[in-house]
Amino acid sequence: MDTFRDKLVPVTSILVGVVALWYVFAVILNTPFQRDLDRRAGETSTFSQLIGKTLSQPKPTLPAPHQVAVNFFENTFLRPITSNRSLVYNAWVTLSSTLLGFAFGTALGIIIAVGIVHVATLDRSLMPWIIASQTIPILAVAPMIIVVLGAIGISGLVPKAMISTYLSFFPVTVGMVKGLRSPEIMHLDLMHTYNASRAQTFWKLRVPASVPFLFTSMKVAVAASLVGAIVGELPTGAVAGIGAKLLAGAYYS
Repeated sequence: MDTFRDKLVPVTSILVGVVALWYVFAVILNTPFQRDLDRRAGETSTFSQLIGKTLSQPKPTLPAPHQVAVNFFENTFLRPITSNRSLVYNAWVTLSSTLLGFAFGTALGIIIAVGIVHVATLDRSLMPWIIASQTIPILAVAPMIIVVLGAIGISGLVPKAMISTYLSFFPVTVGMVKGLRSPEIMHLDLMHTYNASRAQTFWKLRVPASVPFLFTSMKVAVAASLVGAIVGELPTGAVAGIGAKLLAGAYYS
């Protein structure tokens, strides 16, 4: 019990501090607009009244924590799941793209890694291009992917999944290459002593050794897939999804 309390107190303290700072910045950022409203209405607010008004504005510059919580509750639990304004529905749209892109990216990363480990030419020629591909900002790549796929009649979920794939295949490729090369020389020599074929060495030695690296890289890849799905919704004109709602909020708030 004491151990749990020792872990809980620091987390709670930081959370309370973040919420308190959030309220402070909400008051600071919302005050100029509220003063302008008071001036137009010919009113003079006391300090306490000004704080209350800044924390209850319909469209604030920075929403207060309680406003975010109320809006989250309403859009999550009080709207039909099939509604375009439901957070559950929009989260599902983004999650679908994320999972599809993650699956494609993981499969592509594994295939490329196997090729790089077993074909020296691919290692020397392909790996530098794979690394270079990740230096290009995804915001520059996403519109091109959308336009190219749209030109050949591919739209909907697939373009967003392809952007997720672009971001997620890289950590899987790097992790699997390192994992497949992780067996020590003495282990490879032992398999050679047993007259094991390359396929037997791959399945019985390299693959088991690469599993920890694979799962570690997949944790990075799934986060990258989510980022890719959200970014992919921005230039598509999508009407559903977390990215579409972020864009709509930026336009109409």
